[in-house]
Amino acid sequence: MKKPACSVLVLVCLFLNQTFACTTFCLRGKGEVLFGRNYDWSIGDALIFVNKRGVAKTATIGESANSAKWVSKYGSVTFNQYGRENPTGGMNEMGLVVEEMWLDETEYPKDDARPTLGTQEWIQYLLDNSATTAEAVKNAEGVRIVTDVKVHYLVSDKAGSTASVEFVGGKMVVHTAGQLAVPALTNDTYEKSINYRRTSPFEKATSAGSLDRFVRAAHRTENFARQPMSEQEAVNYAFEILSNVAQKDYTQWNIVYDQKRGKIYFRTLQSPQIKSIDTKTFDYSCGTTVKILDINAKDSGDVTAKFADYTRKANRDLIERSFNGTEGLKTLSAIERFYVASYPEAFTCSAVK
Repeated sequence: MKKPACSVLVLVCLFLNQTFACTTFCLRGKGEVLFGRNYDWSIGDALIFVNKRGVAKTATIGESANSAKWVSKYGSVTFNQYGRENPTGGMNEMGLVVEEMWLDETEYPKDDARPTLGTQEWIQYLLDNSATTAEAVKNAEGVRIVTDVKVHYLVSDKAGSTASVEFVGGKMVVHTAGQLAVPALTNDTYEKSINYRRTSPFEKATSAGSLDRFVRAAHRTENFARQPMSEQEAVNYAFEILSNVAQKDYTQWNIVYDQKRGKIYFRTLQSPQIKSIDTKTFDYSCGTTVKILDINAKDSGDVTAKFADYTRKANRDLIERSFNGTEGLKTLSAIERFYVASYPEAFTCSAVK
């Protein structure tokens, strides 16, 4: 089937604005490495996917003659609101986390010889191919995002190495190591956020705006390293930060990645009980059945065993709910929806080079 002229990845998020914002941060200290993420949006449907290693993939961005092609080196667990292979973020089996947020100032590089993909495919591409933050940045340099969707990213590995990745003035801008004084990101550029923080007292950063959320997340992120905590205390601390920077009625998901142990904790607006996933128990071998879980499942505690076999119907049902709940996607035809739901099933197993 000929793929739709306008990729769903171009359409998803076109109608976002600062009202629907997100917050991310990384906690490092006393042997603990965690990544926190709030997903703020008007709808909260999603499936959690267990993605396999050794899968040959092709990006589906529009009618590009140079779509990125790769074979996944690592398995991953991702949160997907708009269908399989279109994650908003996730963690791979090496403990690398990649998450996206809206950024109005985004301007991607102009046309060049690099392979192309969309903003959410970019996330899956890095999770598929990168074990560390340094590898992720290097891999990001070799591809080009083609879309009108304006986002930036926070990337972190299980050693605590973190990078913000933004596209400003047509260039990829990376802050890492000494350039990333505070491992946090909201909906302004990192440079603008850190400069605001230097001149804005924590006590006055009380609004739901991007810069004030950054200040509060940054303050608590720095305090984390000063306090020895147990595994559970560290997870609780991360959820406390997420609650502090949440936006009433719009924060759909709170996610905490325990990167050293390969665990994911999450809760949703529709299902507020905290659930956990032990990602190390999954079989990521290509050829084994892809597993899925409804993010809003009415469970609590360890839900690793609750994952079910992937079906196209489950993927299509998610796409129907999410598309129908998103302005600009409601009018996509049945053929386009069928394509988005079915194209990942054409991916095949291949030896990793």
